[in-house]
Amino acid sequence: MQQRIHFCRSRDGVQLAYATSGEGPPFVKVANFLTHLEYDWRSPVVQPFILELNRGRTLLRYDPRGCGLSDRNVEDLSLDAWVADLEAVVDAAGVERFPLFAHSQGGAIGIAYAARHPERVSHLILLGGWGRHVMKRKLTPAQIEEMRTLVKLVGFGWGRENPSYRQVFTSLLIPDSTAEQAASYNELERMCASPECAARILSSVGKLDVMDLAPLVQCPTLVMHAQGDASVPYEEGRLIAGAIPNARFVLLHGRNHILLPHEVAWKEFFAELRAFLGAKGLAALSERENEVLELIARGLDNAQIAARLELSEKTVRNHITHIFEKLQVESRAQAIVHAREAGLGRT
Repeated sequence: MQQRIHFCRSRDGVQLAYATSGEGPPFVKVANFLTHLEYDWRSPVVQPFILELNRGRTLLRYDPRGCGLSDRNVEDLSLDAWVADLEAVVDAAGVERFPLFAHSQGGAIGIAYAARHPERVSHLILLGGWGRHVMKRKLTPAQIEEMRTLVKLVGFGWGRENPSYRQVFTSLLIPDSTAEQAASYNELERMCASPECAARILSSVGKLDVMDLAPLVQCPTLVMHAQGDASVPYEEGRLIAGAIPNARFVLLHGRNHILLPHEVAWKEFFAELRAFLGAKGLAALSERENEVLELIARGLDNAQIAARLELSEKTVRNHITHIFEKLQVESRAQAIVHAREAGLGRT
């Protein structure tokens, strides 16, 4: 799969980078802090999540102002500016109605956009988000000082070759990462934004507050949050779910703010996402079914697939039956055509 990078301008003239990838119905991801379209595409931490979101759909994502390939030196870091950026990107990409996925502080932007543009958003999916100003969380003096210290650390050491300053931030986002994943994300952070802009963004996102807009969201909404999220307490996600009419809340079993493939929360998230969107075709396949289809596309027979995945041949046959049903095909050859069109079976 390849991504196609384009540029557009927001209403205040800030140039924004956006990318599309995959094929199928549109799926829009709201920009959040610490993205870089090019580096994310190669990141062992971020890329697996992007590719899974992309399965069976055309994914539209973009770098926020101040980050990645978008303009770095910007003045306005308000909620209205971030919502205007989302408006500019979806208009430039020509998508009319779409499911909207928002992670972390992107949740507030997604809520505001969905409330203001009910005709555009078919479904709203929030992960690890919050909707109220950080000072409304009844923080202790020590917690407030900790947040201020974190902003100072970002401003002092974000751009240094030594990753010790960034490691503090990484540990909050992916405490259950491997050493290799943490090192990779430390470097990604350095590439995403300058120290000055990173500190300003981090300070600004804590002031986001959309609790007055949340009750105006009209589309079906799914709110998911990791139970042990050290970056954003799950109570913030629960608060959002209570404010959005008929929103459904799912507590994920994990500690990472950024989900990683090896954890239970990853599988829970994508199972809930597929069910919520009523996924069809390739997007409806489970992780195991996708593995089986990959091996089918490579030309392996049932016995070879069973040996490769350490399954019984009967289990493989059952998976293939489900794959055929979801892809609405009747033969192995037809399934291979679908798989090859999606880029499977080529390695």
